[in-house]
Order: sequence, then structure tokens, then C-alpha cells
Amino acid sequence: MKLKYYTIPTAVFFVVTAILIAYFFPREGKFRYQFNEGKPWRYELLTAPSDFPIYKTDEEVKTERDSVLSNFEPYFRINAEVETQEVEKLKTAYAARENPEITPSYMQYVERSLTQLYRNGIISNQDLEDLRKENTQRVKLLENNVAETKFVSDFFTIRTAYEFILNNAPPNLDKDLLRSLNINNYLTENIIYDQDMSERVKEDQLQAVPISNGMVQAGERIVDRGEIIDNNTYNILRSLKIIHESKAGGNQRQGLIMGGQFILVFGLLFCFWLYLWSFRQRILYSRTNTAFMLLCILFCCVLTELCVRYNLFNIYIIPYAMVPIVVRVFFDSRTALFVHLITVLICSMMVPYPHEFLILQIVAGMVVTFSLKDLSERSQLIRCAFFLYLSYALCYLSMALYMEADINKINWLMLLYFGINFVLLMFTYILVYMLEKTFGYVSSITLVELSNINSPLLKKLSEVAPGTFQHSLQVSSMASDAATKIGANAQLVRTGAMYHDIGKMANPAFFTENQTSFNPHDQLSYEESAQIIIGHVTEGVKMAEKASLPQNVIDFIRTHHGRGKTKYFYTMYKNKYPDKEIDESKFTYPGPNPFSKETGILMMADSVEAASRSLKEHTEENIKELVNKIVDTQLADGLLKNTPLTFRDIESIKNVFIDKLKIMYHTRISYPELKK
Repeated sequence: MKLKYYTIPTAVFFVVTAILIAYFFPREGKFRYQFNEGKPWRYELLTAPSDFPIYKTDEEVKTERDSVLSNFEPYFRINAEVETQEVEKLKTAYAARENPEITPSYMQYVERSLTQLYRNGIISNQDLEDLRKENTQRVKLLENNVAETKFVSDFFTIRTAYEFILNNAPPNLDKDLLRSLNINNYLTENIIYDQDMSERVKEDQLQAVPISNGMVQAGERIVDRGEIIDNNTYNILRSLKIIHESKAGGNQRQGLIMGGQFILVFGLLFCFWLYLWSFRQRILYSRTNTAFMLLCILFCCVLTELCVRYNLFNIYIIPYAMVPIVVRVFFDSRTALFVHLITVLICSMMVPYPHEFLILQIVAGMVVTFSLKDLSERSQLIRCAFFLYLSYALCYLSMALYMEADINKINWLMLLYFGINFVLLMFTYILVYMLEKTFGYVSSITLVELSNINSPLLKKLSEVAPGTFQHSLQVSSMASDAATKIGANAQLVRTGAMYHDIGKMANPAFFTENQTSFNPHDQLSYEESAQIIIGHVTEGVKMAEKASLPQNVIDFIRTHHGRGKTKYFYTMYKNKYPDKEIDESKFTYPGPNPFSKETGILMMADSVEAASRSLKEHTEENIKELVNKIVDTQLADGLLKNTPLTFRDIESIKNVFIDKLKIMYHTRISYPELKK
């Protein structure tokens, strides 16, 4: 049933995560060499696998194309028919003239001028303005499909042509009579911009710009190990990388690449699934826990891919160590390290210099594991971040010296990147709080803070019900030691024990540990007394929920008596009314029964500590007999059947309780009286 309900959904989570990571993976076939100009070549001898061109850089190609555009001469066409039409119009108008003062010399001058103007070319004001904006000095003028270079300054507009005719008239011609000829009627643009021809020729010239400046022959030596990569070698390597990645095109090849990426990512995630299935089934069987860890991996992988693809910032600014920190806060060190290893292994396939990346990040993961072995204070997170900065810096400097053998070639900016990483890790404190609220987790740090006796509820408990408070302290000590012994969560048990009886604050005088000489139960029936005793569980849950205590802590309040009975009043009732039918629900706690190792330990510790107060003599035999009797009775009543405690665990817990009670009730020697 457990396999059907849990394993299938969580397995789907792993598949979906692998698909998403593979989807965001770089699609191009990745060039397997990493290189930088001025750095030594760190691989074996490299020769050209085939003939390939040496490509120019994008800046070089852009410069040459800009030069083509700046020297480009746009194409215009001259309409020869305009000249003929306008001259004929002039002759027709002269033949129909009415003013006798306009002699043939006027007509001859205007005709010659028109011929000269149209042969130079009359262009529109807009076209001329556009040419001047582009700072174009010359154009290609097409006439009968023959292109001739013309200077823009030789062209006229209608206005400048009109002024040309008037300003260049012979002295014997009257300008007023010239104006009366309405010369504007014979001036029309005969130079037209040919956009299609211009764009076609411009594109041909741009395409003609070579993108390479040489060839490398197949088998030609490129670079060998240890050689410094100069500018020429860098361009050759860059060209080889372009050729390699361009061959990754095509739908079929892209599909194969994506399939390989998915299989590789899923294989790593499957290793993580096997780890959880083998060692952490409790985590695997929880959808929330599985989703949380897979989201941590997915977030880091997607952020890495975006950073590399768009060159957002240096990859070492990303605080990868935040993943093992938050996993360690809520789970354990081994799981945190394993999650970190899976994350950085996937990310290493996307980043430049993957070997150096892996070394730095694996060391960081180990530092997190060691420095947060026993996490109980928030200051440990700051100390961990500081240790991470030191480990990053020392590892990078040592690798740089090992690979470069020159202190001058160390990139000191890397220390700044590690510093930014350190600052971002400081926000783990806030992130832990947000994750607690989002996923319903309770960190060890929060549990430590809650178990502080100066917290509001515990302080009130110590004032209102001091006997219950002392009882809670003793139970907390016994339960946490037992949890440590069997590998349970000692801090969770300690905190739960401190709060398990807070409901007694509603009626503190009805509980023996808070009584002096007066017992209010003497004035009540057995059913009424039982209901008051049982009520401390429901009252405690109400108080805890009002104080916004975590659900993990509230579970201890609900389960510390399970579905057990108020044995004292139940037995007294049966003894007094042996023949009367009893309503057992009035003497039974609401439960539920304990369902985890921690809640089971608390139930046993609570009952044993309370019963130990009734012993007249606290000898080792009496204590051992009491512990065995209490725990065996709970087992016989089935109160612990839902917990994962083994018989070996229960025996270990009994031994811890016996040792603790022997210490708590040890006898002291009697000090002698001083004789006078």
C-alpha cells in the first residue's frame, strides 16, 4: 500500500524534474575545450580534424560592413523623356505668346538652360535632404541601364533650377520678362531614387564582405599542451568551435542532443532516488520532502543555465552552498551533501572550466557538512558562510598557482566574486524562515529557540504550574537522551516535552505535582475528575495553536497520552461500581496514538517520570521494575503500535530511563551534627 501511494507520485516528480532541466539545457553541441587568449593550452596536442576557415570576429566583420555602408553610392534613374516633354511645352507656349517684347532670344536662352539643367539632373527636395543626412557625396545615375557616378552637388532642385535660370541670364535679357514666362511650369524632377536597385546592390556588397581571412588544412597542427594561446591561435580555436557547434544543427541532431541530456540528467536524479530509497525512505515517502529537494536542484540548474547563456554574471557569484545548508537545516548532513553533489554534477555540464567548478563546489559541500554537523544556533550559519569563503579562496588560489605557475596571472577579481557569494549566503537566515512557512518545516534552530524557558508559554507555565514545569524539564531530559541513544531527533523530542503539558495551566490545582495539601478531586465524581484530567490535552492544543507553535510540536501535545485511559480514576470507578456498566469514552484520552519515534519516546518518558514520583524507595530494583511495568503496559495496550520503534529501540530506551532515574533519585550521605 505504501509503495502504491507514495513511490509512484514521487517517481513522477523525478521524471518531471529531469525533463525540465533537460529543456533548459544548452541545445548546441558543446565544444569540449575551454580556452582563453593569453592562457596556456591545458589539453593534449590539437590538430585540425578537417579543412575549415579562420573566421573573423564579429567586431571585424561589423567594421568592414560599416565601411561598405558608409561608402555605398545609392542608385537613381534619369528620365530622358522629361527633358523632351518640357522643351516642347516651352516651344508651344512661345508660339502662342501674346507679348511682342518676348523675342526669340528669350526662348533660346530658356531652352538651352532647360537642356543643361535636365542633363545635370533635377532631384526632389526630399531625396536631396535624405542624401545630405546620410552624408552621401556621390550616387550612381542609371540611364539606359548604364550607371554613371554623379556628385550630389551637381543636382538641382526645382527652386535652385529656377534661380539658376534667372541668375545666369545675359545682361540683354530683362529678368521681369523672364519671370513672365512662368519658367516653373517647365521644371520637373527627372532624377528618381531606385530603391529596389539600391537595396539589391547594397545587399550584394554586404554579402561580399568575407567572414574569414584564411584556411586551416586538415591535419594541420593548431596548439600543443602548455603553449600560450596568442591572438592567431585564439581565432583558429574560436573558428573550430564555431564549426563544431554549427554541425549540431538540424532537428534530428537536436532531438538526439536533448535525448542524451535527458538520459544523463535523469540518471543522476535516479542515483539520488536510489539513495533516498536505500537510506532515507521516510523522506522519499513524503511528497513535500521530495518536491522540496527536487526544487532546490531545479532552481540551481535553471539559474546556472540562464547565467551561462546570457552571460549575466560570474558563475561563482551563485551561492550553490545554500542548497546543502537549507537541506541540512531541515534534514541531515548526509542527505545535504548528496543533494549538493547531484546539483553541482548537473551544473558542471553547463559551465566553463567544469573541472575547477566541481573541485570548488565539492569542497564547499564538504565544508557545509562539517561546519553544520550539530546545528543548534543561527550564528553557526554565519560561521559556515565564513568558512565557505575561506575554502573557495584557498582552493582557487592553490589551483591558479598549480596551473599557471605565475602569481601575476591570478585573477584577483575571483576573490570579489567569492565575497559576493559570502554576502548572498547571509540571506540563508531569511530563506530558512521562508521555507519553514512555505513547506511547514521546523528547523533545529527554531526548536532550540522554542525550548528556551524564557519563551512566553514556558515562562507562564513555570509561574502558573511550577510542578508541571519541573515535570516537563525532567521528561525533556529523559526523552532527549533516549532519542540520542536510538538515533531519533533529540531536539524535536526536547522541545515537544517542554510543551506537552501546557494545557494543565487551565486547571493547575487539579494535577498532583501542583497540589499542596488540598485535593479538589475529593469534591468531584470520578467521571468529572477524569474529564478535567483529559481536558489538559485539548486545552494544550488550543493554547499551542493560539501561540502559533509548529505542527510538529503540537503533535506531542495530542499524542503524549494517545488513546490511553486515566488509569487512576478508571480503576477507582470500577472498584466502587463493579456491577455498573462503564462509559469508557469518559475515561479515554482523545488521541491519536503516537506515530513517530519521537512521540513514542515522549509518551514513555512522561508516564515513567510521573509514576516514579509515587515510589516510596528509589532503589535500582524498584526503578527497573517500574520502568518495565509502565512501558510493557503501553505496549500491551497497543499505544505504540503505530510508531516505527523496534524492540531493540524500546530496550535501549528503558535502559536510558533507568539510568536517568537512578541519577535523579540518588541518595546523599547524611552530614554529621557539630557537637558543642
